[in-house]
Amino acid sequence: MSGIYDTPDSRTVSASLQRRLGDRVSGWSDDRLQAYLADVVYLERRRFSAARGRMSDEDKLEARSIEAAARAIHGDRHAHLTALTTLVDRYAHEIHNRFSHRTHRVATQLVPGALTRLLTSAHPGELFGRDFDPASRLCVLGDGERLRKLAETHTLVLAPTHLSNLDSPILGYALHNVGLPPFIYGAGLNLFGNKLMGFFMSRLGAYTVDRRKRHRLYKDTLVDYSTDAIGRRCHSLFFPGGTRSRSGKVEKSLKRGLLGTAIQAWQEGLAANRPNSDIVVVPCTLSFALTLEAETLIEDDLAEAGKARYIISDDEFSEPRTVASFARKVLNLDSAVYVVLGEPMDLLGNPIDEDGHSIGPGGGRIDRRRYVMDRSGDVVFDKQRDRVYTKQLAGRIVDAYHRDNLVQSTHLAAFAAWMALRAKHPGRDTWQLVFTSEAERCVPRADVLERLDRVLTEIDHIVEADGIRWALPTTTDRDRATAVLDHAMQRFRSFHSRPAIAAGPERGLVIDPRLALYYGNRLDGYGLEPAALGRQDTGGQA
Repeated sequence: MSGIYDTPDSRTVSASLQRRLGDRVSGWSDDRLQAYLADVVYLERRRFSAARGRMSDEDKLEARSIEAAARAIHGDRHAHLTALTTLVDRYAHEIHNRFSHRTHRVATQLVPGALTRLLTSAHPGELFGRDFDPASRLCVLGDGERLRKLAETHTLVLAPTHLSNLDSPILGYALHNVGLPPFIYGAGLNLFGNKLMGFFMSRLGAYTVDRRKRHRLYKDTLVDYSTDAIGRRCHSLFFPGGTRSRSGKVEKSLKRGLLGTAIQAWQEGLAANRPNSDIVVVPCTLSFALTLEAETLIEDDLAEAGKARYIISDDEFSEPRTVASFARKVLNLDSAVYVVLGEPMDLLGNPIDEDGHSIGPGGGRIDRRRYVMDRSGDVVFDKQRDRVYTKQLAGRIVDAYHRDNLVQSTHLAAFAAWMALRAKHPGRDTWQLVFTSEAERCVPRADVLERLDRVLTEIDHIVEADGIRWALPTTTDRDRATAVLDHAMQRFRSFHSRPAIAAGPERGLVIDPRLALYYGNRLDGYGLEPAALGRQDTGGQA
């Protein structure tokens, strides 16, 4: 099987990344090279200063290496290059975690089943029950057979939405269940804090990403690492949205740096005449009935801290007991987690056929190589052109996310509840609504049901037009809104101490505005607000 089974050791990876550094800076002026190194020193000193008194032994070692680099700033070009090369060597050994086929085989065959049984069992006697079916908890939708075939001759790049720190293990489990080979993926340094988890993650394909490092050299090294890995035919997974969605919305814009590495690796493969150098992108949309970190993420979004905090290290995921409790409760819910594998596309965003050939606007096959080659058949490397291609690819991925977004009862009920709260307090903005008093958060159950019924009707039309997916409890049309609301309320009660929607006095519902906003945001961008608000709330303009 092709892919990361041939992952080289850290020294080989370091040598390759150092060569890429040399190629990148070879034409730079002395001043530009000096500024590149000074950027590293300045931003790392700021990081260490902010962490003073809380620095780990590894941080202290890094601080010493930064001070050595600082002394090189005032040297000549050779001193600058030596300092940068030394740092890249350090980062290469930190980032790279060599894949282990043996650990992967053990983990994928034994660990997922044992772990899932543990999390879903009511008592130890059920651990080895024969009636356990993990597929009923985690549903994978999409053409797995087609992707397995493509993986034999193409390198796959999986581009999922990002909701939770649980996304990576869930995706790894899902991909294994559909028979796909292992994928490498970047995982935040904080997730390696548990030594046992870190050991398995590193040998299941995870490489380390330290999001505290903000300087250009580290980001360039990550890009080079991804380009190198994809060029070696490592099937890769990265979240183009960057971080977890703070608001709960489906991503509308993507960070294009890592997507660009796939285009670079493809062109390098073509130029070197490497066999099976073609790369295809697979959009992937995750849908959770409940999200472990929902309360922290929406608080961060509302405080606009998400713009400044690139990584949250103090949320619910940092508490092992909370993770176990959440996983146990969610996995006990039938089909609470969905992984939708979208239609694969080439690196320009074109659809591909069963054999991986690109399909043009007219429906016929096109030769995608001509987009990066001149008339004589030589590859032309053009960064500005590639940025245009990457932007086009990102747009097609976002379209796929919204088309494959799978709506669950919790999203629909929360959306209707939030709109009922808006209607009760006209003129209040989002900030004012989330700070409403306990008494102001109660809305009539009948009002929420009426809004939910209208939204369901609109969703029907969007589903028919292949504009969205949904997974709702089986019911008759007559009582569908009631079934969806009750189903959602039961799920909210299963984990959140303050449910997004709870029963209130006099046939009312008490809304938690933050959680209702978070889960309801999953329906943002589909034009459902007029249906949810209704004419009586919009002066007849709905």
